[in-house]
Amino acid sequence: MTRLLDRINHPHDLKGLDHEELEKLCKEIREEILATVSKTGGHLASNLGTVELTIAIHHVFDLPRDKLIWDVGHQSYAHKLLTGRRDLFHTLRQYEGVAGFPKKAESPYDVFDSGHSGTSISAALGMAEAKRHKGEEGRPIAIIGDGSMTAGQAFEGLNQAGHIDQDLIVVLNDNEMSISPNVGAFSSYLNRLMTGQFVNRFRDEMKAFLETIPSVGKSVLRFAKQAEESLKGLLMPGLLFEELGMKYIGPIDGHRLDHLIENFQNIKKLRGPFLVHVITTKGKGYPPAEKNPSLYHGVPPFDIETGEVMKGDSPPLSTYTEVFGETLCQLAGENEKLVAITAAMQSGTGLEAFSRRFPDRFYDIGIAEQHAVTFAAGLALEGMKPVVAIYSTFLQRAYDQIHQDVCLQNLPVIFALDRGGIVGEDGPTHHGLFDYSYLRHIPNLIVMAPKDEEEFRRMIKTAVDHPGPVAFRYPRGRGVGAKRSETLRSIEIGKGELLREGRDVLIVAIGSTVYPSLRAAERLSEAGIDVSVINSRFLKPLDGDLLCDWARRTKRVLTVEENVLAGGFGSAVLELFQERGLLSIPVRRLGIPDRFIEHGPQSLLREKYGIDENGIFGEVRKMVDKGRPSEVPTRPALSSTLDLSHHPK
Repeated sequence: MTRLLDRINHPHDLKGLDHEELEKLCKEIREEILATVSKTGGHLASNLGTVELTIAIHHVFDLPRDKLIWDVGHQSYAHKLLTGRRDLFHTLRQYEGVAGFPKKAESPYDVFDSGHSGTSISAALGMAEAKRHKGEEGRPIAIIGDGSMTAGQAFEGLNQAGHIDQDLIVVLNDNEMSISPNVGAFSSYLNRLMTGQFVNRFRDEMKAFLETIPSVGKSVLRFAKQAEESLKGLLMPGLLFEELGMKYIGPIDGHRLDHLIENFQNIKKLRGPFLVHVITTKGKGYPPAEKNPSLYHGVPPFDIETGEVMKGDSPPLSTYTEVFGETLCQLAGENEKLVAITAAMQSGTGLEAFSRRFPDRFYDIGIAEQHAVTFAAGLALEGMKPVVAIYSTFLQRAYDQIHQDVCLQNLPVIFALDRGGIVGEDGPTHHGLFDYSYLRHIPNLIVMAPKDEEEFRRMIKTAVDHPGPVAFRYPRGRGVGAKRSETLRSIEIGKGELLREGRDVLIVAIGSTVYPSLRAAERLSEAGIDVSVINSRFLKPLDGDLLCDWARRTKRVLTVEENVLAGGFGSAVLELFQERGLLSIPVRRLGIPDRFIEHGPQSLLREKYGIDENGIFGEVRKMVDKGRPSEVPTRPALSSTLDLSHHPK
């Protein structure tokens, strides 16, 4: 039987469908999203919850003349299916396939690249103003979730939108609030009534009339407004938005397609800024996701029938996120001043166990990274030891607070940067490839990156013991299976680690690039090239004596990092050599070039950009071949000082 979805190649194909067909299309889209995400992984619960909302907007409005801007963008799968990407949808989040977030280069219907929270209203308002300046038709529509409304930028956008009174629709997708059936039905009726043309025309004409009456007109108008708000306030949480200058409509059941369409059709005929409050259910239509939406927020491949996540063949190694959570709990048990802060990422940052064991010392402050950092500064000023756990890419949003509120005052705040480096299928908005560059130049801040789980535990201990600000970044995914010591010891600040001695080349690596460097050195030894390997551990301060001593011995240096080259780890090593008068020593840098990196598997992207074992091996071969005659006698390598027997080849 032919699916309706197979006939939808363009949003205009929705215009002729009746209500029954649109409901059928909702069902088919949910089935397609489930079938695809169960194979590729991705954001499931949020996308299942916005199917009716997406169809209603595409059915009523004229896209892309009307602009649809998704906040965060991880709920845009139905949108992608309706805008010409149905036949490619099976490539979702795969390398060179359909992106998991809106992407301008992918479709004219994706009008704003998104991936971080709180940006949609500002972008939509800018587009609305640009249309006014150019005299163009069309109304921008921003869809923002209730979680993203905790971002301060969202309210900054709302404040300006109400002030300039521009044509704009903000859809608040609220999947935390519930509506009782009776209130929902009455609210829906009231909203449809109040968005009708007759009521709005009557209200505008009455307002104009009352304002012409001397003395009493404005008082009567104010009373009428208060009466209207009192009625709406009994049923709707819209007074705040009305005070910001937005015309509030809602709450509306986000799974009643007929109510959504009728309200949007009414609003389309009206002018000014509207906030439409829509209530949806995360995971709608798939019971496991409805029951446990957090598990299915960003989910790996799973079995549709059972809902169970598919297990890989790799050994059950701990993830760095798990190691962070376990170690922090251990240290918090020893230090009652240790507190943890996260920005709406309790599960993602591994702090669930901490929140249960130490509920009075755990703070989830919502999607408000700037507030998180300054809040931590306040805690530190009063003698607490705050740990701010935020993904590397999201901490970028709080750069000024790190600089001004923490480091300038030299406060003992710890920054735990999860997902440092290449993160994989979420792509350029989520790769943590800039933290070395945006942190290392800030005075007073110590910056570290571990090579394995045990070193990571020691770095967390080091940060807790240090009296000033510290940041450590760690990668997404599992560790290498390093043996953990019974006693947790800190590391001397700025002390690197010589892992292997060699005469021909020095590789200086940090974080996730250390083990690939060691494996490359083993292979190079077999090829007769003698390689030293140093684990820097610290981006700042560098172990200048260790690096310079071995640079003088080998006369060639290769730095390796999972960060952009501009201003990163390799740049720090070059600066050190300049200060120590070693610029005559050739230095090559391996890292991420000056570009945004696409989505794809971590291993594939590391291979593509040459920061894996093969890339390091090849770069050293080129360095050595360039600097010596073609026939060079081989010699035995000096001994390695690190046992690699536990590490998978």
